[in-house]
Amino acid sequence: MHLFDVLGQHRLLFLSFLPYSGVLLNWGKLSKQDKELVILRVGQLRNSEYELQQHRRLARSRGLDAALQAKIFAGPDAEGLTDRQRVLLRGVDEFVLNRDISDGTYADLARHLNRQQVIEFCALAGHYDAIAGILATLRVPMDFPD
Repeated sequence: MHLFDVLGQHRLLFLSFLPYSGVLLNWGKLSKQDKELVILRVGQLRNSEYELQQHRRLARSRGLDAALQAKIFAGPDAEGLTDRQRVLLRGVDEFVLNRDISDGTYADLARHLNRQQVIEFCALAGHYDAIAGILATLRVPMDFPD
């Protein structure tokens, strides 16, 4: 993966990046479906084709088919989303675009997520927002030409 090639040029940073990224992506308190919903929405908001290319594939393997992905890209008002999905998408939108989450959205998140999950949600959205910025700024090339 080109992202790892680039980050690997700063060995200490890369060695600390791997475990943190691994926990956010594969373990923790959020379901893998919720994680991919958040990551896809961040990628779409940040116009990060690299993130989208990687996570469209991974999301499919985690149960987010093309129809659900289209709804994620359409946003929290898309027809056919569950209440939980709407709240997560609204939270991502506010976090990425406003660098904060409104009191109302936080209350909605708290109805669907426990405190640890809300913390992880913020860390996940922030992490993938940062990755999108790194990818764009350092002009990291796509991994797959398709």
